[in-house]
Amino acid sequence: MARAITLIRSSSLSDVAEYAYAATAPAESRLIFLAGACPLNDDGSTAAVGDYAGQAAKAVENMQAALAAAGASLQDVISTRVLVASARQEDLVAAWQVVRDSFADHDVPSTLMGVTVLGYKDQLVEIEAVAAVLDA
Repeated sequence: MARAITLIRSSSLSDVAEYAYAATAPAESRLIFLAGACPLNDDGSTAAVGDYAGQAAKAVENMQAALAAAGASLQDVISTRVLVASARQEDLVAAWQVVRDSFADHDVPSTLMGVTVLGYKDQLVEIEAVAAVLDA
């Protein structure tokens, strides 16, 4: 299936970042705006309490379910924002590594942010995303 996303890199920017610096989607693509993917189990409880990587993995799993319901996959994501309830860089990195690895070589533009608190009890990670698909 043809993908709508074009990832853009710039030789005038550092190559240290583990993502593309920009992405585009053609005008005829359908944009999908996802609610923040939270690390919630089916019963509404928070998964992997106290575990940044575990919560990131569950959030990615839930994001994939939301994408599938909209007719998309991780390969259709055009950007992400990863929110981590911590002021410690190592906690942000632990969550980011899971998200980055989940996307593999589809390294979409992303922002990683430390925040004070997230909405659910014991929640440490949330992932916002936008996707674009070409409908057949």
